Amino acid sequence: MNPARTMNPIAWWNNPWRPPRFLVAITVGYLVWSLLPVVIAIAYSFNDGKSRTTWQGFSFRWYWGDQTLSVWHNDALHTALLQTLKLGVLATLITVPLGTLFAIGIDRWRGRLPAGANFLMLLSFVLPEVLLAVALLFVITTVAVPVQLGTTAQVIGLVTFQVSYPAVLVRARLATIGPQYEEAAMDLGASPLGALRRILLPMLMPAVFASTVLVFADVIDDFVLVRYLSGGASTEPVSVKIYNTARAAPTPALNALATLLLVAALTAVVIGFLVYRRMTRGDATADRGIGGFTGEA
Repeated sequence: MNPARTMNPIAWWNNPWRPPRFLVAITVGYLVWSLLPVVIAIAYSFNDGKSRTTWQGFSFRWYWGDQTLSVWHNDALHTALLQTLKLGVLATLITVPLGTLFAIGIDRWRGRLPAGANFLMLLSFVLPEVLLAVALLFVITTVAVPVQLGTTAQVIGLVTFQVSYPAVLVRARLATIGPQYEEAAMDLGASPLGALRRILLPMLMPAVFASTVLVFADVIDDFVLVRYLSGGASTEPVSVKIYNTARAAPTPALNALATLLLVAALTAVVIGFLVYRRMTRGDATADRGIGGFTGEA
């Protein structure tokens, strides 16, 4: 048993082997500063009145109680929520297979060309999102391409920006696995494609699944790309809808909408992490902690 878990708080505070006090204070202060505004915003989504600063009682009015302004009854909020989920599903379904294939190809390919492609992939990983959004907006509105602003443009932008995430996660998993399993399968008579399909891909599934969850959670929270590439009110997701209406006498319905989006993202990540741990049970090559799930291992 870990002695730190059974140590009382006073003894832990006086323990010379504990982390320095100022580091603990900085960590706690950062967490409070980061989470307190979110907690306040969520709390006022349950406010009974229209104020977002004065508490007037607990109620589910802004979720479904109000017959015109609640999230359940407001058509504009419905449209934004559905657009967010649509973009999340479409972008994830396209991004994860592309990123997985890209990672496998770069891992197998040797030479200057794949090194350049790998550099471009990493460049897109750190490329400022606003720069990519402005560039895509310029291409779509200036160059003669068969794409209009709206859902299609938003999906293209999100896939372009997100494809590096599954590529990095899958490549990290490939480095952990190594080539020996495929080589053993081919020594036993499997074709290269058969070894890839029956040996490598099942071993990559934890990284692929983690990529799917993280990309979906990131896409539904995106703001810059989807705002620049939006084609009007009908293609505005939740993030853009909140931004556009936050300064025009907003009601706590916006808090409720943001809370639902937060719950969806957290639910996806929690379910993904639990499934990831189940998929990697008994796998000695995988880090089953949160670091492995996010690709930091």
